[in-house]
This record gives sequence, structure tokens and C-alpha cells, in this order.
Amino acid sequence: MPRTPDQVIATDAAIELMARLHGKHGDLMFHQSGGCCDGSSPMCYPRGEFLVGDSDVLIGTLGDTPFYMSRSQFEYWKHTQLILDVVPGRGGMFSLENPEGVRFLIRSRVFTDDEIAALHGAGRI
Repeated sequence: MPRTPDQVIATDAAIELMARLHGKHGDLMFHQSGGCCDGSSPMCYPRGEFLVGDSDVLIGTLGDTPFYMSRSQFEYWKHTQLILDVVPGRGGMFSLENPEGVRFLIRSRVFTDDEIAALHGAGRI
């Protein structure tokens, strides 16, 4: 059985931006937006400023930064690895990177059959 894959990972550019934002705002957290005002963007907040509830799932951590998604959205994406990246442009209006001239973006890839089996075996999907 292969190693259980991470359900969310980050590019070097995302890790660098997270470090910069941590220096300005302290501990961070992410919530994958499911639509509405900011589309389906990963939203970055000071930890504790966005209240997660019973309808949210912690899908992983990036370093020590938790990454949440709504349970209903996770059901759709659970067979997919999310890859946090950074691109030029304006972020979500409530996300911390908004004034930085860049925005977080989610890229993704579908897990292999072996990875899905490992996730099932670990009780993660």
C-alpha cells in the first residue's frame, strides 16, 4: 500500500507568500471558498478570524497552517489533490494576499487508484 497522499499541498511560491503574510498577520488559516462573491478561491485569513463549523472539514495543513473546505464541496473534491499556488492578480476581497498584487489559486490533480485506496484505508475519504 503506498503512502497516504496529502490532500492539499503548496508550491514554493505559495509557501513564500504564506511566510510573508505570516510575518504581517501572525498565524494563518485557509478556507476553500465554494463560490459567491469570490468564486471558488482559496481564502487566507488570520487564524481564528474565519469561524469554521460542523459543515467544514480540515483537509490538511500546509506547515502548521490549517486548510478547510465545506463538507459538501469536499465530497466533490475528495478524489483530488489540491495544490495551492500563486499567480499575478488581485486576490479575494477578504483574503490577506489581496494587497500583495498576487492571488492564491488552486490547481489540482486526480489521485491515482493506489492513492485513493490508501486514502480509503486511512479513513480520509
